Amino acid sequence: MLNDVKTAIDLPALVLASGSPRRAEILNSVGWKFEKAIPNVDESVIAGESPEEYVQRLAAEKARAVFGSYSDRPVLAADTTVVINGEIIGKPVDLNDARRMISMLAGNWHEVLTGVAVSQNGNEEVGIQSTRVKFAPMTDAEIRFLVERGDPLDKAGAYAVQAQAALFIEGIEGDYWNVVGLPISLVYRLVAAGSR
Repeated sequence: MLNDVKTAIDLPALVLASGSPRRAEILNSVGWKFEKAIPNVDESVIAGESPEEYVQRLAAEKARAVFGSYSDRPVLAADTTVVINGEIIGKPVDLNDARRMISMLAGNWHEVLTGVAVSQNGNEEVGIQSTRVKFAPMTDAEIRFLVERGDPLDKAGAYAVQAQAALFIEGIEGDYWNVVGLPISLVYRLVAAGSR
């Protein structure tokens, strides 16, 4: 009988260990209640570390940095990076660095990796999401436009898929939300796994 079926799912209130406005927007868009706590973590790459190891390690370190103060609720942390030809492309240090990054991405496929960690009930669940993105070939004027108008400095790979960069993206293979900054389906699965 319909009345005997549980029709609601549980989205427990989270602590988002991130200052990213895009991650907050994604959680808000699915109706997930949360508060922010910004962790203080060194984001340097360790010598010999693969991009996959890097984003998962950073996500776990961010979650652990906050969990001690919020052990009554699940703590969610994530770290996103862009990888092209095996090279980690983080956030640009200035506009010249953003121009260099966008020039590398123009006309090429690259990979967006996000490590996600959820700490709750003394458990830690860590996962990773990978999405491939293809930029169209770009003229110097188009690269300059994206650098000047795309607000690149706080974004991995110097672009936001949901903003001006959308003009130049020819294809996405995988989770779109991962490219925005938070693979929300993976978050849901990790939170559910950790609550069991």
